[in-house]
Amino acid sequence: MQVNCPTCGVMTTWEENRHRPFCSERCRMIDLGRWATEAHRIPGDPAPEAANEAARESADAAEGDAEQRADDRTGA
Repeated sequence: MQVNCPTCGVMTTWEENRHRPFCSERCRMIDLGRWATEAHRIPGDPAPEAANEAARESADAAEGDAEQRADDRTGA
C-alpha cells in the first residue's frame, strides 16, 4: 500500500516501513518538533489552572521520591 508522507508529501510504502506513516526519520523528527513547539495542537479548551497546578505538584512529588530512592541506594 502506498501513502503520502504527512510531512513532505512523498509517496512511501506502508509495509516494512519502520518510519510509517512518514517516509524517513527526518520527516518523523520534523513532525515531532512541530508537536513539541505546539505548531501542531489538539483543539480544545485549556485545562483549568487548578488541574495544571495539581499535575505539577504530582510530578514534583514523584521526582522527589525518585531522588530519595537514589539517595537510599547510594547511602547519601
